[in-house]
Amino acid sequence: MIKIESQARAGTAMLRRDFVTLIGGAVAWPLSAPAQQADRMRRLGVLSAGSVELTSPSMTVLPDALRGLGWIEGKNVTFERRYADNRVERLPELAAELVQLNVDVIFGVGSLAPLAAKQATTTIPIVMGAAGDPVGSGLVAGLARPGGNVTGMSLMATDLGGKRLELLKEVLPRLARVAVLWNVANQYAGLVFKETQAAGQSLGIQVQSLEVQGSDDIRSAFEVAMRERADGLITVEDPLTFTYRKLISDLAAEHRLPSVHGFKEFVSVGGLMSYGANLEDLFRRAAGYVDKILRGAKPADLPVQQPTKFDLLINVQTAKALGLDVPPTLLARADEVIE
Repeated sequence: MIKIESQARAGTAMLRRDFVTLIGGAVAWPLSAPAQQADRMRRLGVLSAGSVELTSPSMTVLPDALRGLGWIEGKNVTFERRYADNRVERLPELAAELVQLNVDVIFGVGSLAPLAAKQATTTIPIVMGAAGDPVGSGLVAGLARPGGNVTGMSLMATDLGGKRLELLKEVLPRLARVAVLWNVANQYAGLVFKETQAAGQSLGIQVQSLEVQGSDDIRSAFEVAMRERADGLITVEDPLTFTYRKLISDLAAEHRLPSVHGFKEFVSVGGLMSYGANLEDLFRRAAGYVDKILRGAKPADLPVQQPTKFDLLINVQTAKALGLDVPPTLLARADEVIE
C-alpha cells in the first residue's frame, strides 16, 4: 500500500514537471518567433513606371532610410527592382513578376505603379512612395482608414497648380498665357492640370494643355506651345516628366519660356523654378511604413500620409539668361537659390 502511494506521488510529480516544461516552452515560442522572423532575409519589390536612375529617390533615399532602420541590403533585405521605362503597358507584367517572387512588400513609385501592383495582388502589402490621388484613383478607401493592402504617402496637396501659376506671375507680371505639360496617362497629372486651369480663370490667365505620353511627344508639345504664343510653362510632376526633366528644361531655355516645375530636380538641370512636395521627405517617411510592415504591422492600420514639406527653388542663372529680374521678396521666400 505504501509502495503504491509513493509510486502515485512520483507519477504526479513527473506529470507536474512535464506540464511546467510544456508551459515554459509555449511561453518561449512567441518570444523567439519574432527574433527568428527578423533574422529571415526579406524581399522588397520596387516598382516604377519611370526609368532606372542611379540618382532617383528609389535608388538612393529608400535604401539609405531603410538602412537607418536596420534593414541592410544583402544582409537582411534584398531589393527586386522593376522599372517600366515609361512604357505604362509593361507595369502589369512587372507587377506580376514581383507577386510571383512572393516579395514581402511592394514599394510603388508614383501612382501608376501601385495601381498595377494592387491589380496584381490583394495580399502582399503595398507602400506608395508618392501617389498622386490615392482615394480618387481607387488605391485606398480613405486616407485615415486605407483598408485593404495599400498604404503610404500621397503627393496630393490642395491648390498646387494655383500656387505655381501665382509664382510664375510674380516673375512675369504681364503673364497672359501658360502652357501646362502633363502626362495624359496619369490621373493625378490630369487633376493638377484642371486645378491650374481653374486658377487661371480666376487670375485671368489662359491655360493651354500640352498632353504627352512619351519622349517623342515632348518636342512637338513645345512646338505647339510656341505656335500658340505661350508666355510660360508649367510641368506637372510625374515619372515621365521626371525622367525627361533635362530635355524639358533645355527646350524651355531654347524657346525662352520661363518655367515652373513640380520637382526640385528640374531646377538643378536648368529649369527656372520649382514648387512642390519634397520627394526625399516622402520616400523617407514611406520607408518607415515599409519597416513597420516588415515587423508585423498591417497596411490597413497605417493611415495614408500627405506632404508636409514643400520646397521652392529658384535658378537665378536661368533667370538672367532669360532676361528676368526675380523680385527680392520671392528670392527671400525660396528654400534654395541657385546662383
